[in-house]
Parts: sequence; structure tokens; C-alpha cells
Amino acid sequence: MPTADPVRVIAVARSWLGTPYHDQASLKGVGCDCLGLARGVWREVVGPEPFPIPPYSRDWGEMGPREVLAEGARRIMPEIAPDDALPGALILFRMRPRAIAKHVGILTGPDTFLHAYERLGVIEEPLTPTWRRRIAFAFLFPAR
Repeated sequence: MPTADPVRVIAVARSWLGTPYHDQASLKGVGCDCLGLARGVWREVVGPEPFPIPPYSRDWGEMGPREVLAEGARRIMPEIAPDDALPGALILFRMRPRAIAKHVGILTGPDTFLHAYERLGVIEEPLTPTWRRRIAFAFLFPAR
């Protein structure tokens, strides 16, 4: 499957910088959460969202037998090994050991990523060792 130009993915993601945090929203400049940011980048880079996103829990410590977010991404995006993720890749974080992966970011450089964070909104920050070790899955945006 051909993949989107990572330079375009990063430019679109950065155009969301400063968007306030709003749970389960996905509107540039108005409000979004981490998944809403990824959905908005998808719409601008790839096109219409392929399926509706059901309501979801904000509990980063949620345990369960299924990686729902990763399974959904796998249906529409090529998966890559987290160690192979380069700028432009979508990354899923496991915020607590043994919890399911529930936080989403987009790599913007070898050591930076962009995400929507509660109280801060959409920010770009260093991919510190603490963040890096939480990466559980990585995916590429497909070409339009």
C-alpha cells in the first residue's frame, strides 16, 4: 500500500499546534484530543474517515484483552515496528505497564513528536526516553 508523504503529514500535524484539548473532539483550532488530532490529520492527508469512531474511555490505565486502537489502525494503515518509525509515523503509546495503548502521537523528527495533551492542547515536544519506551505500535498514513 503506498504511503503518504511524511513531509505533508508533519506539515498538516503542525497546523494543529495550539488547538485546545477537548475530549473526543476533532476540529482544528477549536478542540481535539489525541485521537481527534490523528483523525483530523487523516482527513487532510488521506480523505474522509473510513468509519465512525465510537465513544471511548479516557482511562489510560484501562486493562483489557484487546488493543482496540491498534486493531482499528491496522484495518486502514500499514503497521511498522515501533523501532522502524520515522517522522510522519503515527505512534500509539501504552501509558501504564500492562494497560492497553490509548494515547496517540505523530513523529515530527527523530526525537520529537506532536500530540494533544489534557490542559495543554496540541503541542510538539521532545521524544524523551520516558515517552519512547511507552511506544507500543506504529503505523504509516496511507496515500490518498
